[in-house]
Amino acid sequence: MGNGDIRVRGIAARAGGWSARHRWAAVGIWVLFVVLAMGIGSAAGRVDVRDSDQLKGETSTAAHIIEEAGIEEPASESVLIQAKGKGLKATDAEFRAAVDAVIKAVDGTGEASGVTSPYDTRTISKDERSALVQFDVKGDSETAGARIEPVLKAVEGVQQEHGQVRIEEIGGASMMKTFDDAFGDDFQKAEYSAVPVALGILLIAFGAVVAALLPVALAVTAIMATMGLMAIVSHAMPMSDTANSVMLLVGLAVGVDYCLFYLRREREEREAGRDAQTALRIAAATSGRAIIVSGVTVCVAMAGMLFTGLAEFEAMGLASLMVVAVAMVGSVTVLPALLSLLGERVEKGKIPFLHPQSKLRRNRGGASRESRFWTAVLKGVLARPVVSVAVAGGALLAIAAPALGMKTEQLTLDKEFGDSLPIVQTYNRLNEAFPGGSEPAEVVVKAKDINSAEVKAALADFRERAISSGASRGPVEIKVHDTQNLAFVYVPLVGGSDLDRAGESLDKLRDEVRPATLGKVDGVEAPITGQVAGSKDFNDELGGAVVPVFAFVVVFAFGLMLLSFRSLTVAVTSIVLNLLSVGAAYGILVAVFQHGWGASLVGAEGVGAIITWLPLFLFVILFGLSMDYHVFVVSRIREARLRGRTTKDAIQHGVVTTAGVVTSAAVIMVAVFAIFGTLSMQSMKQMGVGLAAAVLIDATIIRGVLLPAVMALLGERNWYLPKWLHRLPDLTHDESPEPGPVPESRRDDAVRV
Repeated sequence: MGNGDIRVRGIAARAGGWSARHRWAAVGIWVLFVVLAMGIGSAAGRVDVRDSDQLKGETSTAAHIIEEAGIEEPASESVLIQAKGKGLKATDAEFRAAVDAVIKAVDGTGEASGVTSPYDTRTISKDERSALVQFDVKGDSETAGARIEPVLKAVEGVQQEHGQVRIEEIGGASMMKTFDDAFGDDFQKAEYSAVPVALGILLIAFGAVVAALLPVALAVTAIMATMGLMAIVSHAMPMSDTANSVMLLVGLAVGVDYCLFYLRREREEREAGRDAQTALRIAAATSGRAIIVSGVTVCVAMAGMLFTGLAEFEAMGLASLMVVAVAMVGSVTVLPALLSLLGERVEKGKIPFLHPQSKLRRNRGGASRESRFWTAVLKGVLARPVVSVAVAGGALLAIAAPALGMKTEQLTLDKEFGDSLPIVQTYNRLNEAFPGGSEPAEVVVKAKDINSAEVKAALADFRERAISSGASRGPVEIKVHDTQNLAFVYVPLVGGSDLDRAGESLDKLRDEVRPATLGKVDGVEAPITGQVAGSKDFNDELGGAVVPVFAFVVVFAFGLMLLSFRSLTVAVTSIVLNLLSVGAAYGILVAVFQHGWGASLVGAEGVGAIITWLPLFLFVILFGLSMDYHVFVVSRIREARLRGRTTKDAIQHGVVTTAGVVTSAAVIMVAVFAIFGTLSMQSMKQMGVGLAAAVLIDATIIRGVLLPAVMALLGERNWYLPKWLHRLPDLTHDESPEPGPVPESRRDDAVRV
């Protein structure tokens, strides 16, 4: 058959063989799939997660009550008027004049409704140096940020006329506008810059334009197709902008990785002297299979998010799962077809001075090009595996140690954005003067007759006890909607932006004040919502999902590794090493963002906590992505072992021959994730730093030191499978003995795939 009889079986080999024989059909089907997915998705439109579906617990109940009543709560704004000098008070004429000027200016814009005076609503601080003018922005609260500009300018005008007081506006609309202006393009720029960064690294890795473009092209088309599929699927399970961004991040990472695995193996086989078709067939059977095993494992990990019960997580999990599946299918179908079509032209567009050695070299011995650096590292690791395990394992455990004291919370405004923005300083001043006033608890009271004497008495009693219990310092505001028989009670919580203290105040309202007042009236519902309540309910729901998600991901990943490698040892070590990698990432996050070690290097001073959703999200993402490298390296080690090498030689061969592709893939992932680590929002910064650090650790310490050291210690026990497990399905593939040198006369023989 030319180049030796290399018989293979398996889905990847069959898919690659079919694609190579039907090149134009495979490419055409892929293009048609992408176009149809985008077209149908665009026509269907995307359905996004509603606020009431995102929340859980009482916050969800409150949101559903408001939705069912057809009430659209307007965006609320406050103007903080604060004396600059110690002598001036709210009762003074100059202060009153400033308040009156603010009310007149805000009302005169025509964009505000329900403008209230602090002298009527008693929104004056205890020291009488601060007061709040409150109002609602007319129209849809979702678009209020686009209409708030005239009001902000009017307030600025009053400030210029009254220099003895500080006049600042804050609220949902003004914050929306400020953040859109400051960070609106921040995330988008990161997404757009990720592709050029990946392309630049691939150009260095391959030294040829065409070879570098292929992985990016596959990743981008996979992302485009998934965007269309997300729109279609959203009619059954709503999506979100966050899910879309996560999908882009994961899609680019795995799409490029999978192509790298395939391309490097195909190039390696051609460098060893095999003709293009034989090289492609070997790549399909080996790297193609590794891609499928890795892809399915990543999909299983992403599916873990579906068990959280949180709509946002479910959307992220499903979107990530879909893009990984699409990229995996594209890698084992359209990529072989493109490589078959291009042949030697995949080396077109060579970059001089960058990779002068990139030209394919015919290696008469058929040996693979190996990394000199990792050859030297492996020599030391395999010579002293016990020391290597102790040092590398000890280092990772030390890095992971800070994670034991991890503190999670929904980041408040000042922690999320720092104090660089004027509005954040306003937020802090408002919370200092009116604790909890910027983010009050909201009690949604539903009754058969909201105006009945019994309900009115309960509302009045609730207002009084909210303050007397110490949960609030007031003022407690009540808004009644007669037609819908609803009342909204706004309670500023003692503790303000300190979520721990504010949480204690919330517990008093829920567990003491409400049962003693509104809870005594038959037929009354009074769920308590708001920023603090939402954070608490989210934490409670997420805490209950941690164990099921962890168990699902670990058990299914273990099962897939067991079936794919038919080795109990490989399955166990895979899980342990991945958990160690995730633990190290947690430790780095806690050290930097919670304890502040090196926080100035990434602009994370004073955060003091990890955002609530990140640990579970990172576990799922990292556990899936870590399997990319693990499956690829272990597959190569197993392949070498089955070809007759000793376990030690197989480890050496597997690690050093995959070092180039693992390094290139890791550099791309680290670079892309690091871009997100430069964003202004601390939540995105934490995600970027956590992902980048974990991938770097995984590709170096784990795969380059710990994995080979552990496998060297285990020796032949690496391939142990108990007899009672022999009945398991065999998902491995056949590797034939490694062919010898290829005769010059037969190198160009046609080989059927």
